[in-house]
Amino acid sequence: MSSQKTSPNPAYPNGMAGILDQMNARRAPLSFAEGESLPPLDCDLQALAGTRVSVPDERTRALSDNARKSWDIARELDGQNALLHLNGLLIAHLRKRSQPPHTADLFLRLWAEYSDLLLTEMDLRWKVSSLTTFGDHGTTPAQRSAGLALSTLFGAMKLYESERLYSGREADRPFTLDGRASGPLPLQMNAFSLQDGGLDANLIGRLWDEAETDPVIRPLAQDMLQRLVDDPRTVFHRLHRLRVRKLRRDDQPDTDTEAEHGVTLPVQPVSAKTPTWGVVCTTNAPLLDVARFVAHHLDIGARHVYLYLDTPDPDVCALLKDHPKVTVTVCDAAYWKKKGKNRPDAHQLRQTFNATQALKQAHQHVHWLGHIDTDEFILSPKKLSTLLKAVPDEMAGARLYPAEALAARDAKDMPRHFKLRTTGDDVPPTAVTEIYPTFGSYVRGGFLSHLAGKVFARTGLGNVRLAIHRLRLKGEDVLNTATLDGAFVGHLHAPNWDNFIEKLEFRQAQGSYRVKSDDALKNIGHLLRYLRDEEGEDGLRLFFTEVCEDTPDLRARLKKHGLLLTPKFNPDAAVERVFGLSLSD
Repeated sequence: MSSQKTSPNPAYPNGMAGILDQMNARRAPLSFAEGESLPPLDCDLQALAGTRVSVPDERTRALSDNARKSWDIARELDGQNALLHLNGLLIAHLRKRSQPPHTADLFLRLWAEYSDLLLTEMDLRWKVSSLTTFGDHGTTPAQRSAGLALSTLFGAMKLYESERLYSGREADRPFTLDGRASGPLPLQMNAFSLQDGGLDANLIGRLWDEAETDPVIRPLAQDMLQRLVDDPRTVFHRLHRLRVRKLRRDDQPDTDTEAEHGVTLPVQPVSAKTPTWGVVCTTNAPLLDVARFVAHHLDIGARHVYLYLDTPDPDVCALLKDHPKVTVTVCDAAYWKKKGKNRPDAHQLRQTFNATQALKQAHQHVHWLGHIDTDEFILSPKKLSTLLKAVPDEMAGARLYPAEALAARDAKDMPRHFKLRTTGDDVPPTAVTEIYPTFGSYVRGGFLSHLAGKVFARTGLGNVRLAIHRLRLKGEDVLNTATLDGAFVGHLHAPNWDNFIEKLEFRQAQGSYRVKSDDALKNIGHLLRYLRDEEGEDGLRLFFTEVCEDTPDLRARLKKHGLLLTPKFNPDAAVERVFGLSLSD
């Protein structure tokens, strides 16, 4: 006897018995008139494929249930390929309790021999009905399991998407992050995690793999799964857009102002005569870039470098595996399995996860840990340890604002000069258009990349997240973060023209140049899209020369406003000092 209590107001008053009665009420077999039958199993499908559906005399509808159903389907599919009519009629019979013995075999033969034609000409509703029929009458385990699972998936989608219509939001509009309710889900389910959840990919991937094993259902099942992935109106796309929004909110702020809301993190700093520091980075950069990154920071005083390889790289491992001040972690499948989580799709989420893992162990080596990328370099005329020592004890973090590299004329050369943001203190509002007279109003702060900078965190703070641009605790920004005056994160965002062009398409699609729905018309995303589409390389060159390229004119305009930075920066020389490798040979 079941221990489950019956709901006082059940959605189905007669319980499961009532549900089954309703389901079976319309499953009586379709009758045939004398001399009437379905086409035989060995019928000439090729000849049928060469004909089109025509609606017979309406008086034929009264001959039998089969004739009525055939007429209804013919009216719906009038003028379409006759194989679609046969498929529909077979489905109608297979939904009933019984049917002619060869009905299922003819349905399966139709899909085995003419799936290409059916997939090209059939509408989605009949494809879903066909999947349901595979689930009920398939002859292999894969046909039945994939058909039943996909039928259930599309049925559930129809239910929740229909209910969603009453929210007043169109199917391609996700809900807002701030509107999330806090109540429990039914059946004691845990809510899907926007940041780390893999249910969507696992669901789609398992169905794809299941269908892959059967040649008859595979074309139909994988066609429908691909349409599911591509349609921007599904829950999968809406969840993806919510994930991107949350990622942008959590880890990619587009402002260099202090957060208005957050938490103050209690700090118990460890007293040290000279605080030590290190950096953490997740990368798939080539060996030379990694070597420059590691060498530069060890050369200017880093006590330790935590390097997470987003994809295995034997050359990087060979160079760094025995270095006492470098910890290399290969983020392969075994790494993520050991961490007990699916590999996040977004690289930003992988970066934040890895940096947080490093922060948890970094107290063994350093007092401070900074989270930066391999195209970013700490630039400071003073020792960074001296600046960190001056950070007040109550501060949990320290922010370094960015300096964006001026692009070298020759792709073989490293940048020598950097520019500072026009949104800094004591910089007049007119500076951006005086420095960049043609394009300044489109380029916020005069930068192509982020203005927020990067953060160093004290180690030993407990369960905090070291995100891309900020330190966070339980989803809130940590507010007690100081600013390191005089030190910058030198960002080689577009170190030369070739690099800029090479990465332009990716950045327009997924990175810092992508156009978002709430963007102002005057922004870098809209500008670069226009220049690329309307003026081609000439327009992009004009933009790059004014905003990015290391020219005497640009340096003079930057210097006039105190925004030119010329640090001691020679990572190639650092590679030679640290690793004994000469890059000039």
